[in-house]
Amino acid sequence: MAQATARHILVDSEELCQELKTKIADGGDFAELAQAHSSCPSGASGGDLGSFGPGQMVPEFDQVVFSADVNEVQGPVKTQFGYHLLEVTSRTD
Repeated sequence: MAQATARHILVDSEELCQELKTKIADGGDFAELAQAHSSCPSGASGGDLGSFGPGQMVPEFDQVVFSADVNEVQGPVKTQFGYHLLEVTSRTD
């Protein structure tokens, strides 16, 4: 079964999500921005979500995690929790 490791930043607005994505693209540190801005408890560990398989996260999240390029920041991705920036750090198929 496929497995992925990923990290994310969860915020409550698409605008802030896009602003953080721009900061990362300009050389900002994903983990530091997660610690400073993410409303998810994972923010304390730089947004690290650990390892998980398909179906363990909400569908919108799964769709990106199991199809996006590894080590490329994706988003904003809207879920019931808010807006996410996602980065798949590894994946096995």
